[in-house]
Amino acid sequence: MKNDETEFVDAILRNDFVSFLYRCFLWLNPGATFLDNWHLRAIAYQLDRVRRGEITRLIINLPPRYLKSITVSVAFSAFLLGLDPERRIISISYGDDLSAKHASDFRSVVNSPWFRRVFWKMRIARNTELEVTTTRRGFRKATSVSGTLTGLGGDLIMIDDPQKPIDAQSEARRNSVNQWVSNTLMSRLDNKQTSAVIVVMQRVHMDDLSGFLLNSSDDWTVLSLPAIAEKDEYIPIGPNDLYHRKAGEALHPTHESIETLRKLEQTLGPDVFAAQYQQSPVPAGGAMIKREWFGYYDEAPERVPGSRIIQSYDTAAKDGAQNDYTVCTTWLVQDGNYYLLDLVRDRFEYPLLRDTAIELAKSFPAPRDSDRRCIHRHRFGPGSSRERLFLRQPHQDRARQDRPSLCSTGQVCRWSRVVSEERSLYAGAGEGVADLPAIASQRSGGQHQPGARVYYLRRG
Repeated sequence: MKNDETEFVDAILRNDFVSFLYRCFLWLNPGATFLDNWHLRAIAYQLDRVRRGEITRLIINLPPRYLKSITVSVAFSAFLLGLDPERRIISISYGDDLSAKHASDFRSVVNSPWFRRVFWKMRIARNTELEVTTTRRGFRKATSVSGTLTGLGGDLIMIDDPQKPIDAQSEARRNSVNQWVSNTLMSRLDNKQTSAVIVVMQRVHMDDLSGFLLNSSDDWTVLSLPAIAEKDEYIPIGPNDLYHRKAGEALHPTHESIETLRKLEQTLGPDVFAAQYQQSPVPAGGAMIKREWFGYYDEAPERVPGSRIIQSYDTAAKDGAQNDYTVCTTWLVQDGNYYLLDLVRDRFEYPLLRDTAIELAKSFPAPRDSDRRCIHRHRFGPGSSRERLFLRQPHQDRARQDRPSLCSTGQVCRWSRVVSEERSLYAGAGEGVADLPAIASQRSGGQHQPGARVYYLRRG
């Protein structure tokens, strides 16, 4: 490039962090393609607020492999020291190897010819594996969680993935990280009021470092970027600029499409995906439905007057290999307990689904004095929205003929005291327990009845 063009590009790199990030990426990943996306500008905007002193406590939560480490631990560290060689930066990661990798990438950037040309005021006085010191006594020091910090202080602490996902499942290890950050690391700030802390990580547990810090203080600014948007929201990407993200939108469709993310969810399981990709960890054992509610039985009890048979459906309407399953669970409700009698899980085209539902209803007749069975219908598919299912017990007396008898799409007959819920519940792997993708439960005023237990069958 000509001198005037070079000076123009250099000026952009000094004043626009996203452009600087792009240059760092190309330098560290020769031949790779940089996939720009709005979420990088959202991160850059919050980092710039830290640089300007608008905020001093920042948490960034986003899925793995979305450039969070190179953006924060590598590029932003270099950008800050390039602009202000007196900055004192401490960079923390969960392990020595990861800290060393980030430090190596940082050193590669600040030692590059283009960086020395762009930020000519920054000169390196000391350059070791884990520490770079400038001639203005600024530095970037890398260490790991619980690493040595004796005698060391800084005006910016960066914490990048402080704990591996597997370690976060241990309460002792979680508490160890949280207490080290709270009691040791925070004391290393030069000025508790003006010095800054940045935490960038994927969520791995409700009580991980992000959860712990948010529960401990209201001072934190949070940028949470789930892989799939769960609601419509406007996300700042500049001082006067917002990105309108719509519910159901992938965070970076070019990098990971909705289809790719849904396959990942199936592979990882709902709990892991909710934490690491959606940044919404759930309690162990489930949030709405608790594992301790479940037990086993060897033989179903004999039916008694007042008991009920419930069949709950979670439906799909195609039978292709990539389509969702239709699931029907049949329950005996008796003495405040719920006994799973049968589970059908298969892919059906709609006509076969209808016929299967009728046959299943005939296979489990309800006691003579119980309420009618109600089928809760949910998205039966194209061409079926006008069709209604009506299943009448053969022994029904005429006293009930005046009650509504048809259940149309998405509705439950008002005379039935049973409300069907479509919820996904997967029993523990390796225990030989049947999957329960649909569950029906009796409700009283919309609340779970205390003391009622759900029983399911052991298979195999």
